[in-house]
Amino acid sequence: MNDWTTSHDRVPAQRNAEGWMFLIEAARDLRTTGAIAPSSKALARVLTEPVRAQAPRPLAVLEAGAGTGAVTRTLIPELPRASRLDVVEANPRFAARLRHLLTTHPRLAARPAQVTVHQTYVEELDTDQRYDVIVSGLPLTNFTPVQVECIMARYMELLHPGGTLTYFAYLGTRKARALTASRAEARRHAAVDEIMATYQRTYATGRWTVWANVPPAYVWHLQRPLVSADQLELRSDGASR
Repeated sequence: MNDWTTSHDRVPAQRNAEGWMFLIEAARDLRTTGAIAPSSKALARVLTEPVRAQAPRPLAVLEAGAGTGAVTRTLIPELPRASRLDVVEANPRFAARLRHLLTTHPRLAARPAQVTVHQTYVEELDTDQRYDVIVSGLPLTNFTPVQVECIMARYMELLHPGGTLTYFAYLGTRKARALTASRAEARRHAAVDEIMATYQRTYATGRWTVWANVPPAYVWHLQRPLVSADQLELRSDGASR
């Protein structure tokens, strides 16, 4: 009974510690920490759905902006055998926490090389790997339009044709920023929204609302086409001839 109580109490204590850590890191650097709290289990579940949908075949999965590992902890048990997970986190304190998670996670005891933490920005990730699923926790609304264009282009480059990008955006941020932001900040946010809307119109396969999160969030799934736009143009030109 005492053991159960200790284990049960550890979960909210861990969540409280992670919540404080997010707030402290957000105050330090909004480029690497844009959330006000770790992702809920409900949000993590929807974000990782493309991994479950493609199981049981081995997958290459990338998680960008992993924070303290709320989504990582959901991903690890879902990985099919012989899969690979690369976790990208630029914040050095979060990256250290993620490495500790990997060394202590029971699912990785027999296969520690299955998951790797990379302390870098996803735009600067040095890899030839292409991924079946990319899970993004990056706070895109905190970035400049140029940064967002660079990140989204990199995501599409890193995906296999037919691969899925899954990411979330908080509900109500546009209205909140319109009330509190400067004109320059409002213009920046509107420009980022337009970039993301273009990607959604072009690549989206679904959007879900997750109310059980602080704050509530939309989850988007975007799919890289099996055929590139250049290939389609070449086919069209060939047919017209």
